[in-house]
Amino acid sequence: MKRESAHRMRLNPTPAENALWQRVRGRALGARFHRQVVLRGWIADFWCPAHRLIVEVDGGSHKRKGDADAHRDARLLAEIGARTLRFSNEQVIGHCEDVLAAIRLAMN
Repeated sequence: MKRESAHRMRLNPTPAENALWQRVRGRALGARFHRQVVLRGWIADFWCPAHRLIVEVDGGSHKRKGDADAHRDARLLAEIGARTLRFSNEQVIGHCEDVLAAIRLAMN
């Protein structure tokens, strides 16, 4: 079920997810990123296995999901050593260079 949901999400990204994907795809930042990956039962927007880094692009609905997101991030860190960076749609669309700089910093 999660894999099917992830597949649908890859086919229909949000404008912000698509904008970020265009900037990180391939090895644009020096390491490979994957989109909409199932990790321990959760779907990560972007996953860089080489750096154990998850990048989430959060829409307005995530403002109400803060506790659940924090729980998920803590579990993924504890279980697989994955760090999570979260950015709003507005950050990605309006300040993409700053978002990319933060991702690069986390990769170093």
